[in-house]
Amino acid sequence: MIAAIPFRTFPQISLGPVTLRTFGLFVAAGIVVGVWAFLRYARDRDLDAELLSRLAWWVILLGIVGSRLLFVVTHWSEFADDPLSALAVWQGGLQFSGAFLIAIVVIVWFTRRYPEMPGLVVSDGIVYGLAPGLAIGRLGCIAVGEHLGTATGFPLAWKYLGGETREPIDGGVGAVIHSTAMYELGLLLPLVALLWWLQRRRVPPGWLTATFLIWYGAQRFLTDFLRAYDETVIGLTGAQLLCIGMVAGGSLLALRLRRRRSGSAPERALGVTVGS
Repeated sequence: MIAAIPFRTFPQISLGPVTLRTFGLFVAAGIVVGVWAFLRYARDRDLDAELLSRLAWWVILLGIVGSRLLFVVTHWSEFADDPLSALAVWQGGLQFSGAFLIAIVVIVWFTRRYPEMPGLVVSDGIVYGLAPGLAIGRLGCIAVGEHLGTATGFPLAWKYLGGETREPIDGGVGAVIHSTAMYELGLLLPLVALLWWLQRRRVPPGWLTATFLIWYGAQRFLTDFLRAYDETVIGLTGAQLLCIGMVAGGSLLALRLRRRRSGSAPERALGVTVGS
């Protein structure tokens, strides 16, 4: 072992008589920042921010329900003795796959209900807000000791110094293990920066969505191999199976956007305007 990141979990913060659950605090902060970024993106493109605000909160509320439900179903042994604890979302335990699948259903319904809304622009705005929201939310996972991996000698691993964790740690205090939440946070930050740069350049609609699907799908697929406590099917976690679809979908979308751009070049040269 050359080095490791020393860390102690902090599942709650006491401020005098008030005790704050850090997981819930970071998730709430991620939601606020994500919605703010999404609505700012929408206003910059002269979209109906009030209508999209309602969409954002429906996606968030149903996404939380879906992510918690999937987590409880796949970790039922943790709740069998106390089913009511399944409602304690603030203690940690949200599954991205459930939220993402619910979000797709809601967005598809929304674009069909309001066909005047440009679907790719809306999806670009959503991933533009989702990326920083996920990054902040991962701080909550780190705080409660969730998404842990096996012992390792990797220099960016986590050296456990103590504190309550949601998942067991072989070796106890002093153990050096993978913390996939930390890795994901480190990989999400450049994605947030890239999406910000792309939207500043006003790239054609769809490119932010394709970029997010490919980048996040690839990073989550790889980091999940390091998780020690997630259920697997054919050697893959549920999130990894979803990530295969994300990368495939993002790649197909990127290919379609490139073809559309190259196909419209001769028309632009002739002065022909193509409706979208």
